[in-house]
Amino acid sequence: MSTVTRKMRLGAFLQETGHHIAGWRLAEADASAAFNLEHQVELARTAERGLFDLVFIADSLAVRGAASIEALRRTSRAIGWEPITLLSALAASTSKIGLIGTVTTTYSEPFSLARQFASLDHLSGGRAGWNLVTSNNEAEAQNYGRSAHAEHGDRYNRAEEFIDVVRGLWDSWEDDAFTLDKEKGLFFDAEKLHVLDHIGANFKVRGPLNIARPPQGYPVLVQAGSSEAGRRLAARTAELVFTAQQTLAGAQEFYADVKNLAEAFGRNPDLIKIMPGFFPVVGRTTEEARAKFDALQDLVDPVVGLATLATTMGEIDLSNYDLDGPLPDLPETNGPKGRRQLLIDLARRESLSIRQLYLRVVAARGHHVVIGSPEEIADEMERWFNQGAADGFNIMPASFPGGLTDFVDLVIPALQRRDLFRRDYEGSTLRDHLGLGRPAGRFENPHATATALP
Repeated sequence: MSTVTRKMRLGAFLQETGHHIAGWRLAEADASAAFNLEHQVELARTAERGLFDLVFIADSLAVRGAASIEALRRTSRAIGWEPITLLSALAASTSKIGLIGTVTTTYSEPFSLARQFASLDHLSGGRAGWNLVTSNNEAEAQNYGRSAHAEHGDRYNRAEEFIDVVRGLWDSWEDDAFTLDKEKGLFFDAEKLHVLDHIGANFKVRGPLNIARPPQGYPVLVQAGSSEAGRRLAARTAELVFTAQQTLAGAQEFYADVKNLAEAFGRNPDLIKIMPGFFPVVGRTTEEARAKFDALQDLVDPVVGLATLATTMGEIDLSNYDLDGPLPDLPETNGPKGRRQLLIDLARRESLSIRQLYLRVVAARGHHVVIGSPEEIADEMERWFNQGAADGFNIMPASFPGGLTDFVDLVIPALQRRDLFRRDYEGSTLRDHLGLGRPAGRFENPHATATALP
C-alpha cells in the first residue's frame, strides 16, 4: 500500500507589477516590470527557489481597458510581455520550474502555435505548457482584420478542432525518428515521419511540423475557461485547469463537475489538476496583513475601480449608475461568461453596491482573496485542498517582487511543515512536477496509419 502523501501543485502567476490594480504604486514595487527583463528573471528564480511547479503568464492581443484611457493611464496594465518570447528568456535563466504561456486559438494558427511551443519545450528541456484561451477581449478582433469578435460558441468550436490539429502536428515525428547516421548519410528514418493532412471545418493543415517531437511528448495542456463550453473543453483535453472561484462550495462544484466530465470522456480524472487562482496577502501577523491590504485599497482611484469592474465583466458601461447603488441587470455581451457570472453572483449574494463590488475586483478580478498570517493562509489552502476544491493553486501576489517573496519565505515553510508541499524537485520536466505521464505518440500504435510524403 502506497504511503505517498498527496502534494499541492503551485503556480506563480506573473502579472507585470502584481495582481492588485494599485500594487504598482507601492514604494517597494517595481513599476518598470512590463519592460524590465531582470525583474522577470528575479521573479522566476524566486518561484523556483520556492519549488513552485510553474510560472504562468496570461495574455491579451489588445490593450485591455482601452475604452477608458483616463482610467488606463492610472494603472500599469497598458503593456505586457508576449508570453513565448518572455518564457524563452526565462528558460535560459532557470533550470527546473515549468513555463506556461497563454496563446489564443481565435487569433492564432495551429501550425505556428505547435511550432512555438515545441521549440519552447526543447529550449527548456521539457518545461513548457500551453494555456489555451479563446479570447474574451473583443478589441482583439480589430487588431486581426475583423470588425467583430466571433461568437462564444464559434470560438469554442474552433478551439476544439485547433487543439486536435496541434497535437497531431506534435506527432509529426516519432521519438526515435532521427537516426543521425553519418556513415549511411541518413539523418532520419522516413518511416517515422508522418504527414497530418488535416481537413476540417476550420482548418486545412498538411504538415508535417518542422521540429522534432517535444521532449514531453506534448507540452502540458492548460485551459482556463469556466463557462459550460470551457468546462467541456477542459474535461476533454486539459491536463491543468485554472479557474476563478470565490467560495469553497463554488470551487467544490467546479472541481467535481470537471472531474466527472473528464471521466465521461474516458479520461482518468486524477490526471487533471485543478488550480484555482489564490490571492494571498501575507503578514507576520493578521494585523500586519490587514494593514498591507488596506494600504493597497486606499490607493484605488474610483475611476480605475469602475473601469476595472467594467473590463472584467466584458467592457460593460456602468458610468450612468450610482456607485453606491446595486449592480443593475446587465445586457449580454460577447465577452467572458464564467467570470462575469461569478461577479454577478457575488454582488447578489452579498448585496454589494457597485463601489463595493469594484473594491472586491481590483484585488484579484474575482479570484479568492485571503489575508492573514502564514499559518492562516496555509489553513485556507489546506481546507480547499482537503475538501475537494483544488489540487493546488495559482498564486497571485498583490505586488512584485515583495508579494511573491513573502509567500516563498513565509507560507511555503508552513505548507512544508504540514507535509502538503514538496521539499525538493523530484524531476526535471513540468510533467514530472505535476505527476503527469508522458503521452505516447499516436504512431507508436502499430495499427496506426499515416500519409506518406511524396
